[in-house]
Amino acid sequence: MHFFKKGKWFLPLSLSTLVLAACGGDDSGEASGDDSNEADDENGEIELAYVAWESEVASNNVIRLVLEEAGYDVNLNQVEQAAMWQSVAQGDTDGHVAGWLPSDMATDYERYGDEVVDLGPNLEGNRTGLAVPDYMDVTSIEEVNSDNFDEIVGIDPGAGVVDSTEQAVEAYDMDISVQTSSDAAMTAALDDAIENEEPIVVTAWEPHWKFNTYDIRFLEDPEGIYEEEEEIRTMVREGLEEDEPEAYQILDNFYWETDDMNEVMLDISENDTDPEEAAQAWIDDNRDMVDEWLETDSEE
Repeated sequence: MHFFKKGKWFLPLSLSTLVLAACGGDDSGEASGDDSNEADDENGEIELAYVAWESEVASNNVIRLVLEEAGYDVNLNQVEQAAMWQSVAQGDTDGHVAGWLPSDMATDYERYGDEVVDLGPNLEGNRTGLAVPDYMDVTSIEEVNSDNFDEIVGIDPGAGVVDSTEQAVEAYDMDISVQTSSDAAMTAALDDAIENEEPIVVTAWEPHWKFNTYDIRFLEDPEGIYEEEEEIRTMVREGLEEDEPEAYQILDNFYWETDDMNEVMLDISENDTDPEEAAQAWIDDNRDMVDEWLETDSEE
């Protein structure tokens, strides 16, 4: 089982935030080398909000290290989904790299989209829906009912995939409910069920390491409740471009592929690697891509 590994997905972020707050720019020297102290004098502090999904743990650790390499002190603030959007809209945090759109976070985007700066996708081709292990005969959401399952195992209340699943319960006239929990609790329940070959249906999305680790698949969605293809967008607060132009441009440049995110997630889940170490290993292996993110007008 992988249950005890799941804490690694969010605890190191909280610890790193505390360490950064206590130590100032000292941590950035590890990532940016001998020139970091000079860069720290020029650049300030960046606050990024994130939700404790394993995909966002991966992306936030990567972008944090890249921004630190550019000389910024970066704090990561773990919040609920709605609070993530609200904090950027109000200017309490500088941005987030977790805008699952067009459907998964549609409510948040409709509410706060005019109050944030949308920098566009940092990853494309992701998907949400309901998933089951391959050993189950179920192929369509139409078959999700009390004859086959006790409940649908979801993640955080208010998450877009949970809202969509509650819509699916009504649209498909299901006689079971959505049990909300967290990303870590959902994957732990999936792990337990697969180990014992028990029936389970979970809220799911890609990229996510569980599709590489387990033999699971999305269920067909004839009613079209879930988007077949989404993207993850970067959102920043109004005024960031003027206040921290280099950070703004790095966040604007940030773009990677599903395989890249999966590589970081799998290193954490399968190898029990600390998220920061997994992110740094990916950066080291993809230096050319990261250097493109770091190219800013100030260097021209």
